[in-house]
Amino acid sequence: MIVNIDAAKAALAHLDLEDAGAGIKAKSRDFFWYSPVLKARLDDVSADFVVSPRSEAEVIEVLKACYANDVPVTTRGAGTGNYGQAMPLAGGCVMHLRHMTAVKDIQPGRVVVEPGCLLKDLDAACKEHSRQEIRMFSSTWATATIGGFIAGGSGGVGSCTWGSLRDLGNIIRLRVVTMESEPRVLEFQREELARVSHAYGTNGIITEVEMPLAPAYDWVEMFVATEDFMEAARFAEELANEDGILIKLATVFEAPIAKDYFQRVAPHVERETSLVALMVAPQSMDGFRTFLERRPAARLIYRSDDHSWERGPGMIFEYGWNHTTLRALKVDPSITYLQVRYGFPQHLDLIAKMRDALSPEVLQHLEVMKENGKIMFAGLSLVKFTTEERLDEIIQMHEDAGALIFNPHRYTLEEGGRQTVDDRQLAFKREADPKGLLNPGKMIAWDDPNWSFDRMYSYPKIRAAE
Repeated sequence: MIVNIDAAKAALAHLDLEDAGAGIKAKSRDFFWYSPVLKARLDDVSADFVVSPRSEAEVIEVLKACYANDVPVTTRGAGTGNYGQAMPLAGGCVMHLRHMTAVKDIQPGRVVVEPGCLLKDLDAACKEHSRQEIRMFSSTWATATIGGFIAGGSGGVGSCTWGSLRDLGNIIRLRVVTMESEPRVLEFQREELARVSHAYGTNGIITEVEMPLAPAYDWVEMFVATEDFMEAARFAEELANEDGILIKLATVFEAPIAKDYFQRVAPHVERETSLVALMVAPQSMDGFRTFLERRPAARLIYRSDDHSWERGPGMIFEYGWNHTTLRALKVDPSITYLQVRYGFPQHLDLIAKMRDALSPEVLQHLEVMKENGKIMFAGLSLVKFTTEERLDEIIQMHEDAGALIFNPHRYTLEEGGRQTVDDRQLAFKREADPKGLLNPGKMIAWDDPNWSFDRMYSYPKIRAAE
C-alpha cells in the first residue's frame, strides 16, 4: 500500500480538518502517560491530520477517502483512556467525534445517543427528561464520551450494582460503520455486540449507541474511616451484599492513600486511616445507618448532605477508579498502577496476600464490582515505580497467586485483557477493515497471529508524523 496523505486531505478539505499546529499532537494523545512504560514508547506518536465529522454521512466520507488513499484512521472521543488505545501509532488520520453529540431519543429504561456526547451531558439530558440516569460511567464522567467508554472502557461507577459493560443487558445496540471502498452501516445487538464493543475502534466506527437507563437519585456521598484495612474491605463487601441498600459506588483505600494523596480529605484522617468511599441512594440511608451502627470499628467522617466540612471534597466518585491514580500522580510522579481482578470467592484472601507481600510498595485501592451475581473486587493498585523489570515481577507475583492482571502498561487489546485473541473481533475486522487501516497496531492477532505473549508486543510500523 502507498499512503497518500495529501490526496486524502484534499478530498476532505471541505470538512472540519486540522493539519498543522500543536492541536494535532494534542489530539493524538490520551492519558497513556499514567504508565511510564507506555510514556517511553508512545510519547512521540502523532497523526498527520485530524478530521472532525459532524454526522454519520461525514464519517462515511472520511472512511471512504482514507480507504482510497491507504491512510490509517484512529477514532477518538475525549482521549481520557489510559492505554494509548486512541493514539495513531501509524500516523495518518485521527477521526475526532467531538461534534457528534446528539441525544436522539429517551424512553423509559433506554436512551439513543451519538458517540461524542459527554457522559455528564448524557446524564443531564436523561435526568431533565425523565429523572433517569445511565447505569454506569467512568470516573472521568465530566470529560469522557459515551462512545469512548464503550470502545475502550470496561466498567466504572455503578458496576457494584450493574456489573461490567460486557455483561448482558448493559449495552442495547451499537450502530457501526465499516472501512471499505463502500463503507457499510451495520447494527449490532445481543450476541453480536461482543464483536465491536471494547474493540478500540479497530474494526468499525461507532456512530450511534443505545444504552439502558436506571432511575436517577440524589445519591448521598460518604467517606467511612477505619484503622484496619481488611475491616474496610469487609465493610464494603458486606454493604454491597445488602440487597435492600442501593449503592452506586463502594471504594476502599489502604492507608496512607487518603492522607498522602487526597488534599481535601487529608485534614480529616490520620496516616493509619483506611477509607471507604460510598454513594448510597437516599431511600436506603435508614438501612445504611443501621448497617453502620452494627460495625463500631467503622465511623462516618463525611456525608454530602450535611455540609459539616468547611471545604467539601467534591464529587466522591472522582476519588475512585482511575482518579485515584491521577490524584496520587499529582503528588508523586513516580506512582503508576495495576488493574487486578480479585475474583469471588478467593477475593479477600488474595487481597490480604498481595498486601502482606507488597505494601507499601503497592498500596491497595479496591473497587466493588458485581460479577455473575457475586460481589468481588477490582484492584487499581497504586505502585511505586522503579524499573520495568520490577513492575513485571510484581505482575508475576499477582498472577502466581491467582489474581488476574489486566495490564495497563500495554497498548494492545490482547495484552491489556486476558492475553488471548478474541476471534469474534478478529473475524469482524477481516470483514469490515480488509486493509487493516482502522487503529493499526492495537490488535496483535491481525499483525502477528502466532504471537506468543512471552514479551511486550511492539508494533513494527509505529512512527511519529514528519
